[in-house]
Amino acid sequence: MAQKQYGPMAKREARFAYMLLLPTVFIVFAIVLFPLGAAFWISLKPITLADLRPATPVVQERTRGKIQAAGDTFRIEYRLRNSSQKMPIQDVVLVDTLPAGLTIQNLDSRCALEGLQLTCRLGDWDPGARERIRMNAQADSAYASNPVSPRDSSPTIVGKADNILLNFHLTFDNFVKVFTAEQFWSVLVVTFSYTFFGTAGALLLGLLAAQLMRHEFRGRGIFRGLLLFPYVAPVIAMAFTWLVLLDPFSGALNAMLKQMNLMGESLNFFGVRATQFDLFGMTLSFPVALTTVIVFEIWRYFPLAFLFILARAQSIPSDIYEAAEMDGASPLQKFWELSMPHLWGIISVLFLLRFIWTFNKFDDIFLLTGGASGTRTLTVDVYEQGFALSDLGAGSAVAVIIFFILLGFSLIYFRTLDEEEGM
Repeated sequence: MAQKQYGPMAKREARFAYMLLLPTVFIVFAIVLFPLGAAFWISLKPITLADLRPATPVVQERTRGKIQAAGDTFRIEYRLRNSSQKMPIQDVVLVDTLPAGLTIQNLDSRCALEGLQLTCRLGDWDPGARERIRMNAQADSAYASNPVSPRDSSPTIVGKADNILLNFHLTFDNFVKVFTAEQFWSVLVVTFSYTFFGTAGALLLGLLAAQLMRHEFRGRGIFRGLLLFPYVAPVIAMAFTWLVLLDPFSGALNAMLKQMNLMGESLNFFGVRATQFDLFGMTLSFPVALTTVIVFEIWRYFPLAFLFILARAQSIPSDIYEAAEMDGASPLQKFWELSMPHLWGIISVLFLLRFIWTFNKFDDIFLLTGGASGTRTLTVDVYEQGFALSDLGAGSAVAVIIFFILLGFSLIYFRTLDEEEGM
């Protein structure tokens, strides 16, 4: 097959098109790829919040004693320390300018005085190193008549330190720490349970709402608008409302259940990990808090499934339902044999899309429970590891694990989407 030849005009247009694409490529890199690469980089480094600043030498200058006449002495003291408990500092040098009229006594062997400039070469410091430099200063008559504090000139101290965030020391210790932690696997189970049941419940409720809203009745537009309220309302307002309604002391739901004699004592729906009950002689444990946040997830996000499923259902030809009704098909048969074959595609795409979004959800659970009472998911674990425990490396490692899990589901989603478009 002959290779297609491009003329000079086509080549210039291609170069111009690439130039126009450069801002887009830069924006994508800055917004998406750079933070993603940073997460991968930090996940390979044993770094905490305290390590974000490189190790630096710190100095404080103090004086002891007063000058009242010529020949009086006072003490100058420098307190020095390494700001890092993990990283050493090399070639530490202290420089200070002393006032005129002072004679320095018992000068430290590491220090040299040239004119008024004091220079101390302190060598290498170990992590967390602390030391003091003391010297006596004797004043002459000029200084005694007009004393100037040595603290009026700020000392400077410099040193060389390795930045743990930027060096090339990489390790998989963070991933080993994450995978060997007992809580990681329980958090993973909670995440998949929350994601699966929240997604499936939202789709089922959305499917039911779509079937109800398909039929003509007075006020259908108002009801359709009301069904969208949970999805469009601010999440922080909805979470606060649920917390108030389900409050164990003043919540309306607990009060109503007790008045109906369905419950003897108030139940903290967001604060109880599990409650036990007997069923056919077996003692079973029911996850209260996890079930409550799953119900919140279903209630809040079923309107999205409702919109997509309703749009797909309204595109189904009505004549097939009329023919089925003439053949004596029941409503359940018409739904299962006629509606569902047309809806399976959009439902599968919605399930994968909502699964990815729910798996990556953070704000709902954090606002409702903070990840307590058995509701800690991987996204909440990223926050807990990175900021509550200050272990940025472990938090980034969990974020990378989430990325690969979501990448797998995203590939399945795009493949399913292509099949849906090809139908």
